[in-house]
Amino acid sequence: MASSTMRRLTKQLGAISMALALAACTGTPGPSPSSSTSSPAAEPTATFNFGTASMPLGLDPAMTADSESYRVTRQVLEGLVGVDGGTGQTTALLATEWKDSNNGLTYDFTLRPNVTFHDGTVFDAASVCANFNRWFTFPAELRKQVPGISFQGVFKAYSDEPVFSIFKDCKVVSPGNVQINLTRPFTGFLQALTLPAFSISSPKALETGTANVLDQTRNGQAVSAYSGHPVGTGPYQFSTWDEQKITLATNKGYWGNKGQIATINFIPYDRAETRQQALLDGKIDAYDLVTPGTFDELVKRGVQIIQRDPFSVMYLGMNQAVAPLEKLEVRQAIEMAIDKETLIRRFFIDNTAQASQFVPPKLSGFNNNAPSLGYNPDKAKELLAKAGYKGEELKFYYPQNATRAYLPTPEKIYAEISRQLVAVGLNIKPVPVPWESGYLQKVQSPGDHALHLLGWNGSYADADNFLGPLFGESRGEFGYADSEVFHKIERARALPNGDDRNTQYQAINAEIAASVPAVPIAFPISALALSDKVESYPASPVLNEVFTNVRLKP
Repeated sequence: MASSTMRRLTKQLGAISMALALAACTGTPGPSPSSSTSSPAAEPTATFNFGTASMPLGLDPAMTADSESYRVTRQVLEGLVGVDGGTGQTTALLATEWKDSNNGLTYDFTLRPNVTFHDGTVFDAASVCANFNRWFTFPAELRKQVPGISFQGVFKAYSDEPVFSIFKDCKVVSPGNVQINLTRPFTGFLQALTLPAFSISSPKALETGTANVLDQTRNGQAVSAYSGHPVGTGPYQFSTWDEQKITLATNKGYWGNKGQIATINFIPYDRAETRQQALLDGKIDAYDLVTPGTFDELVKRGVQIIQRDPFSVMYLGMNQAVAPLEKLEVRQAIEMAIDKETLIRRFFIDNTAQASQFVPPKLSGFNNNAPSLGYNPDKAKELLAKAGYKGEELKFYYPQNATRAYLPTPEKIYAEISRQLVAVGLNIKPVPVPWESGYLQKVQSPGDHALHLLGWNGSYADADNFLGPLFGESRGEFGYADSEVFHKIERARALPNGDDRNTQYQAINAEIAASVPAVPIAFPISALALSDKVESYPASPVLNEVFTNVRLKP
């Protein structure tokens, strides 16, 4: 009974958090948000130890969409705009006012005055344009090294193919005013700017750290020197990164609320059990990604648990560039072989929902009637026979030593999915890859991965944030090249919010589901565990959790 009650209570907290976050992401941007933020009288003094599932893959947010990387860089760097969970509006960060004109092709931003980067250089319009121009001119060789760069997912192309890019240019109007011009309308432009990928770095630090030269390796990833020492305007500045932890220190010159925490230590524990024990032993003050196997024990011990409502999708990826996955019948057979109910019951937190598409149900564009083949192993065998499957080996990649909001226990999930696939006659070869040995790069690049486990965590409440990055262009992850779907996504993202746009995304959802480029399995619920030291934590479904908003007990 105690467990059931706690789950209901934490679910309610998660629902409240989700409602605020979604309202914040979908609200019409106010033309003139408040530019003032009150600061507490006392300087922060507390040290806060936070347990993470792994080390970041790098700390240059323009180069990685890894959630553990974003967790750190959200503290250090800021973008032009953010999300206010209290008012539900796109809110001021480094810009205090904005307006659009020219039929949605021109955006003018008034910048916050008297802001400096952590290295002492001045934040102004020139620094904003330096960042946008850096992203726009990423060289082709760099883009090959780092698949899945957010700039391409949002703006579609770079300066070497300007006709295809939504971004046109960034202009310095004055030191305190900057103008960003687009080549065509993009309804989610302001929301997209809330992505950590579009945080503003110190141009001096980018140059000093040769940010576009990936001549170092960290956790299996090619990174630059800047990626190991980011410099922004945020409430915390980077201090150290060693094998045991990443440390951030309060930015004493921060323009906004500095909160109560002076020092943050992000300490990795690659297994849920070790994170749990570290919390119980008092080594950490909070940790993320509570798993079903540890949930009940934490409840019994009276540990605070906060759940986030689902805003991610976990899926089984399929690479159509690897035979015989180019055959629709084989992909359909794989979908029919998977018992999603069993997977969710065994490996996900209660109330996790099955997925039949890639857009979560709380978003506009979710299609209640998206086609789903369901669990039918006998039919799967028939389809494999019809497709002429002769037992060809399928390499199945899955991550080790990782926990993500969308993938709580990857090794166990792999084992169960693999068992289900073998049961219908598929020849599965396991390919385990440690997360920190380049798993993301391996499965998101062209290669021999036939199947792989992964997921997508939404960053803002728009169907395009899910469909655009995954299926809006040809990607090495899926070998998917449906130009008609690409065109439809491109058209939908330019439509104004309303019924027509929602209908377009619903139709796209159905079309993607019918062609089975991947199998969506679950919309997972994720949870954090907090020590008694914590009074409140700003849990967010989109993971926009800045530690100045953590409240500690007196």
